[in-house]
Amino acid sequence: MDTEENKIKPVKKRYYRKRVRIFNLIDKIKLWPSRTGKLHGIRTIEIMGDTAKLTTHCNKEFLISNSLNSRAGRWLRNKWFVQVCPKCRVPDWKLEKYSSTLFKRHQGSMLLKNKD
Repeated sequence: MDTEENKIKPVKKRYYRKRVRIFNLIDKIKLWPSRTGKLHGIRTIEIMGDTAKLTTHCNKEFLISNSLNSRAGRWLRNKWFVQVCPKCRVPDWKLEKYSSTLFKRHQGSMLLKNKD
């Protein structure tokens, strides 16, 4: 009696540090909360020193600065958003993965790039 409900795996929890560089966090999760509260999917991120240019799947561009206390940084860590952008079409699996992500101060990945 294998039904589809028995095959569903529990969502794995991911841990990231609260105080990581915002560019590394956005590059990892590929989501961006705009000021209107829409959650956009990120297509590309271009880092230019202390600022970055984000291009979303709905072809909007955002110029952001590297700030840990920024509105977007707080919204990402607290998972605050009003709605998902209908043009970006963020898949449900990505939203489930994002909702299971935990941000802790003393536990989790620092999202540092390995320099080989």
